[in-house]
Amino acid sequence: MNHLQHWGETLRLLVELAGTAAFALSGVLEGARKRLDAVGIFVVGFLAAFGGGTLRDLLLDQRPFFWVQHVEMLWAVLALCLLAMSFMRRHHFEATLRGIAIPDALGLGLFTATGVHQALVMDMPALVAVLMGLITGVFGGVLRDIVCNQIPATFSDHQPYAVCAFVGGWVYAGAWQLGAPGWLALLACVGITAGLRWLALWRNWRLPAWQT
Repeated sequence: MNHLQHWGETLRLLVELAGTAAFALSGVLEGARKRLDAVGIFVVGFLAAFGGGTLRDLLLDQRPFFWVQHVEMLWAVLALCLLAMSFMRRHHFEATLRGIAIPDALGLGLFTATGVHQALVMDMPALVAVLMGLITGVFGGVLRDIVCNQIPATFSDHQPYAVCAFVGGWVYAGAWQLGAPGWLALLACVGITAGLRWLALWRNWRLPAWQT
């Protein structure tokens, strides 16, 4: 079991790094589209990568914030922003967006699981815990788009994203209630969330829009 726990922790770290990088890169690309300066690019990249987790920590009254505890994540995002600004040009954007779809979906699942876990540890009701997971996984992108002065894509592009996190959050909460090991709950949440997201992109699923 110790070996499995160690493997699960290593997997969690790798997925977290990939997801954080994908979220940060989505912020860099959006900032570049808006022709922001270097400070703006860094701010938008930071919001995309850490905004959801920071909002979760505020709502759960947790201190210090998770990115304060893991300052290596800050350095990684700063390095990623510098590299992207130095080497990426506009004709790279579409290929990059397609390339980050996989780590973005994995990061969504992992951050959802992290948010649900932290709320459950604090004895929050299951629905509150799932919403904390949803906030952790989704609201970085929401803040990114708000700062870039546009309606958040999560609310307007009609592609299932938050719905995938919501379903995955309930999977984690259910595994927790059944007493499953943490690594198994993590794999189940990431697998369901990322799998639904990939399937939605592949099948071009759309959420219903408001009919006037």
